[in-house]
Amino acid sequence: MLPSTKNALYMIPFISLIFVVLFFIYPTNSLEAALRGIAIWWDVLFPALFPFLVVSEILLGIGIVHFFGTLFDPIMRPLFRVPGIGGFVMTMGFASGYPVGARLTSKLWEQKLVNQIEGERLVSFTSTSDPIFLIGAVSVGFFHDANLALILATSHYGAGIIVGLMMRFHGRNLAINTTNHTSKQSGFILFRAFRSMHKARLEDGRALGVIIYEAIEASIRLIFVVGGLVVFFSVILEILTITNFLNLFNEIFHLLLPIFGLPAELSQVIINGIFEVTLGAKSAADADSSLMTKTAAAAFVVSWGGLSVHAQIMSLLHTTNLRYHPFLFARLCHGIFAAVLVFLLWTPFQSHQKTLTFFIPAMNISSETQYHSLIFSFSLWIVSFLLICTLSLYFIYMLFKLFQFVFKLH
Repeated sequence: MLPSTKNALYMIPFISLIFVVLFFIYPTNSLEAALRGIAIWWDVLFPALFPFLVVSEILLGIGIVHFFGTLFDPIMRPLFRVPGIGGFVMTMGFASGYPVGARLTSKLWEQKLVNQIEGERLVSFTSTSDPIFLIGAVSVGFFHDANLALILATSHYGAGIIVGLMMRFHGRNLAINTTNHTSKQSGFILFRAFRSMHKARLEDGRALGVIIYEAIEASIRLIFVVGGLVVFFSVILEILTITNFLNLFNEIFHLLLPIFGLPAELSQVIINGIFEVTLGAKSAADADSSLMTKTAAAAFVVSWGGLSVHAQIMSLLHTTNLRYHPFLFARLCHGIFAAVLVFLLWTPFQSHQKTLTFFIPAMNISSETQYHSLIFSFSLWIVSFLLICTLSLYFIYMLFKLFQFVFKLH
């Protein structure tokens, strides 16, 4: 261990003691911040994340990921240099938001379906925000403009794909950096995918009731960890704000941003976004700047994720050998790429706004209750869709096995 790392570790107890003292000095503010964190967790994160966590665990148990692994291998391996199973992680990560991508990646590492380098590549570009946060919270709730949803989503997920293409070069100098769990059997790729799913289901061996029970149990543990981290960082940020500790960073960014051609008013946005994504996106909407600049700032904050999200990812990776610093580098690049894409796409999107937003449903979220209802409805719709797809795949597979049996009889 490097001397600088040892010194940093020795400072942790001292810093913790300082915060404990500050909690006693400002008990009311700390309590209010904790209650705000709990409200965010219970009203937003729990209904948005918990169904996805349970379903993803069930899909892992019944072998659906192996189906996607065989099906997506010709796409994911040459593009991102990860096994085809990464296509499932990418789909679930983009649909449900952080930290589901990291959760699935760590599970695949535990099952030896990805190695260290592949896991670090995968978690770097599958840890994204969910669409309902971009549409309901940022575009409608903070900016009060549903038309921004499309450019925010395009820049955010487009930048995520760019990060994935960039991270394919991560670990390229290592001698062993690929795994191959794709079925080597001949035949049509869809049939091979069904065979891989069936083989994985037999190897798992658990009854469906056991899979569901353990999926709920593991998801509850994870969702409480996520809630604890949200509350913790909510209180920390409140303490740093009360003690004016953040003013130092505010002055630094106030001087640095004009050098890069950005308004100094965004300094508070960057500081809030570094710690917490929701607060940073809200600050971006309230900033005194042009709409294009504020949208780019929001895209950066959402793609960066905030230290609260980073802590959630670290808590999921600590049981693996996946390192944090590639993820940190990827988050920074994701934020920069997303902001740049907003600037590049702003004029074309504004010129064709009516055409591009034709298929986006009009939304009028006038209350917090309606927003929470939208989150819950979206989560249930996606979960129901995934379950229907799963049952359909099993039904097709059983027909395929029946067809094979009848063909052998003849």
